[in-house]
Amino acid sequence: MKISTKGRYGLMLLVDLAQNDNGQPVALKTIAERQGLSEHYLEQLIAPLRNRGFVKSVRGAYGGYILAKSGSEITAADAILTLEGPLEIVDGEVDDGFHDLWDRLQESIRSVLSNVTLQDLVAMRERQQGSYMYYI
Repeated sequence: MKISTKGRYGLMLLVDLAQNDNGQPVALKTIAERQGLSEHYLEQLIAPLRNRGFVKSVRGAYGGYILAKSGSEITAADAILTLEGPLEIVDGEVDDGFHDLWDRLQESIRSVLSNVTLQDLVAMRERQQGSYMYYI
């Protein structure tokens, strides 16, 4: 199983919105520049996230996107499953004698994704960014 760029970039988009949540909408162009992603690709990802109620769009000259819920209410599973669809460890029904193993593995992945919020990911990112020492 592999999570595609849709899932990864969509999660990055949501984390960026959570990390820069000051009540003001953020343009996709700004997020694309901050994250080093394609604005055009983010435009394709934002629609399903908006349709599921995770982000709201704000029209106008200073428009953009804001989170529709707090970062503590949106999980990594919300983003990944919205953009990737159901996560399957193996394709189709497999009768190889390891059905229980595949089910347990799939449930473990779902559990991890369901127990990590955008707020958690913001904190992880900030810890990682703060752990570097720069010398001049």
